Amino acid sequence: MIAAGAFIIIAASLGMVSSQRVSEQNQLKEQLTLARSRLRAVQLETLSTQQAELETQLSQATSQFEAVRSMLAQPAGGSVGASTILFDLARAHNLEVTKIASPGPTSDTLEGLTCSVTSLTARVEGDVPNLVSFILKLNTHLTTGVIRSITITIPEAASGEKASADIQLVVYTSQGG
Repeated sequence: MIAAGAFIIIAASLGMVSSQRVSEQNQLKEQLTLARSRLRAVQLETLSTQQAELETQLSQATSQFEAVRSMLAQPAGGSVGASTILFDLARAHNLEVTKIASPGPTSDTLEGLTCSVTSLTARVEGDVPNLVSFILKLNTHLTTGVIRSITITIPEAASGEKASADIQLVVYTSQGG
């Protein structure tokens, strides 16, 4: 009887261990199936295509950076070049430059490139449509410059004063590198 009782206990224990192993085995099979389906979802061809597209984008960005770098490296003349552009465009738009000032060049880093930075302030007077056209052209002609702010003042018609634009701009010139 004792032997039969011990046998039943041992058989029950073995049954429980066997049941746990079967349960673990089923769980591992499910995990393996899930991992295989995820692996099938990752398509190497798609990743290769993405890599090629990213390399193309990098190449384009690099060539654009080099073009900007070479543009900045050209001796634009800082305030002299910007002043010339300003006066030429004002004359072409029948405007009068009544004030122009620059504190002189400073040095700054622009996207890792050391540049000479020249700030200019100017006042231009004339008809409003000419001022607007002038500002649009100025923005496109200053290839290494940025217009920081523009304030257009339009006086009352009876005052006899001309409309004016106060312009603040910055011109960048590469210092090498």
